[in-house]
Amino acid sequence: MATTGSKVMTEYCEQVNPRVLLEMRRRRPFPDMLRVQESWVAAAEKRALLWLAVRTPDRIGPDHLTALGLGAQIGAGVCYALAARNRYALLGVIACLALNWLGDSLDGTLARVRQRLRPGYGFYVDHMVDSFGAVALMGGLALSGFMHPWIAVGLLIAFLMLSIQSYLATHALGEFRLSFWRFGPTELRILLAIGNLALFWRPVVHVFGRDYRLFDVGGAIGLAGMALMLVAVTAQNTLRLYREERI
Repeated sequence: MATTGSKVMTEYCEQVNPRVLLEMRRRRPFPDMLRVQESWVAAAEKRALLWLAVRTPDRIGPDHLTALGLGAQIGAGVCYALAARNRYALLGVIACLALNWLGDSLDGTLARVRQRLRPGYGFYVDHMVDSFGAVALMGGLALSGFMHPWIAVGLLIAFLMLSIQSYLATHALGEFRLSFWRFGPTELRILLAIGNLALFWRPVVHVFGRDYRLFDVGGAIGLAGMALMLVAVTAQNTLRLYREERI
């Protein structure tokens, strides 16, 4: 049968029987991908996760940790919403961010240490969980009164577009990039936790002769940075693919 790259020609045709294409895909293993993690804390984080993985009780599995990560991120959103009435709920956000790091970061490491990998299942579930968690977190911020709802919506859109870019690059380039410009999820959690402490003590800042909400300023800066990152990485990957697939 004729092939084009790693794809057989039948994959470019509509299948009369949809089971044919499904069976073909099942026979091939989940494609190998290069995990790119170049964040500031990546080395220390990896050592910590390995230390935790070998000491995790057998009754706790990767799925339990994934559920913990999602529950904690939803809890962070709830705490932000509650902070509209009680500022001490901001401290609850920090605790939820720590639990989210534990569940979201340790689940994959635990699966690799125990040699219980399910690449397709893990990739799909982990990133859908991240998407639901991001909606909950930004929704809570929008309800908190500490950030303008439109800035929260903008941050959510930017996060989802960066996620889409990352997933497309995984398929097209075989690289799953966990960090951009030395920033990854852990660095973002740390910055958000520090921001919560600053927000607890000083929710309003004076900039250019006017008073603004601290998280409006920080959110606008973060949104601009994410938009720049999205454009730059998209242009870089587009140019790379264009050069690799010249006609």
